[in-house]
Amino acid sequence: MIDLTTKLGVQAAKRLQEDYIIWLTTVMQDGTPQPNPVWFYWDGKALLIYSQPATHKVRNITRNPRVSVNFQTNSEATSEVIVLTGNASIDKEPSPHDSRYIEKYRDLIHKLGVTPEGLDVSFSTLIRVSPTSLRGF
Repeated sequence: MIDLTTKLGVQAAKRLQEDYIIWLTTVMQDGTPQPNPVWFYWDGKALLIYSQPATHKVRNITRNPRVSVNFQTNSEATSEVIVLTGNASIDKEPSPHDSRYIEKYRDLIHKLGVTPEGLDVSFSTLIRVSPTSLRGF
């Protein structure tokens, strides 16, 4: 578990609550890092990320559960860089989306012309990322 009470931890906690996109980096079998922008929900212990089941990130995590997650930054030098590293796991059974996740992305889901039920069908694989370290500047 990461310490969200430090100066950097407080910034990370705020971003975990307010941001809509994070970059999840997994590692391919040949060692190549694979960053992907993803939607997420922070439940206080883990990042919940839903994926289509037959993706590289799911295969990569199955092979190597070590991942990193970073928040987007802007082009200004004042934008903080925050990186979380940790362990990811894949829920074995298809999982309906957490209601808090649906609430967070309700407007974006609607703009995509998809229903929450349709999202459950397409993005049925739940990835849980449990952060073990936090760094940034």
